[in-house]
Amino acid sequence: MAIASGNIVASQRDILGLPVCDLGWAQTFAFAEEVAAMPFGQSVISFLNVENGNRMMRDREYRAVLERQIVLPDGQGIDIAARLLHGRRFPANLSGIAFVPALLTYLARPMRVALIGGGPATLMQAAEELRRHTPWHEILPIADGTFDPAQSDTVMDRVRAANVDILVVALGSPAQEKWIDRHVGPGHARLVISVGGLFEALADKTYRTPLDSRKGYLAQLCRFVCERDFANPLFLFHLLRYRLSGMGATRGVTGTAKAGTL
Repeated sequence: MAIASGNIVASQRDILGLPVCDLGWAQTFAFAEEVAAMPFGQSVISFLNVENGNRMMRDREYRAVLERQIVLPDGQGIDIAARLLHGRRFPANLSGIAFVPALLTYLARPMRVALIGGGPATLMQAAEELRRHTPWHEILPIADGTFDPAQSDTVMDRVRAANVDILVVALGSPAQEKWIDRHVGPGHARLVISVGGLFEALADKTYRTPLDSRKGYLAQLCRFVCERDFANPLFLFHLLRYRLSGMGATRGVTGTAKAGTL
């Protein structure tokens, strides 16, 4: 995958056949700032967590969409995957829910930020919380997640007319990533981010999590395995099968990528 732009070059690690960017918080924020300030082009950021990893193993369309986007690691399961397949965890656990509020705090230059997704009340509450959190940005709720898919082009016409720098889409996975792939183009925003349950977290004010609060690997692995969640053992099964097949060991780091326009 080619990611073109100025100053930031990131390696990518193969997680179950998907290239995942190897960036820390500071590098990721600097990349996002650079992209959002560009006069043209577009970059799409999505996040890989355990649920999405399991989903892409059975949904070829979803995997193909992720391969066209810039994928960041999200959650302890992806840290475990990196340790198991490559011997070291990612520089940062880039939580999707913490990422957008933290990025908007980092961006000193005022930006126009469009929001799509969530329920009607949730969308407005999320917009209000972001305005309170970062009042120097202009937050524009465009459409809640109940719109008819047949109206997608109309929704995007509203985004284009708003002339935004950043578009945040919260329609749930895999719907949000597929919807972005089908309907969002370079004329809509320079930076597009799919964020899952962010708007609910903003509305409930539960998004203020530490940027990186990871424990030791063994404690992390034990907690991951012991959690009563079918998704975790299934993901671990995919990882072990992938490693035993030799794919993870032979692919290693998939190369480097310049941050910027896809």
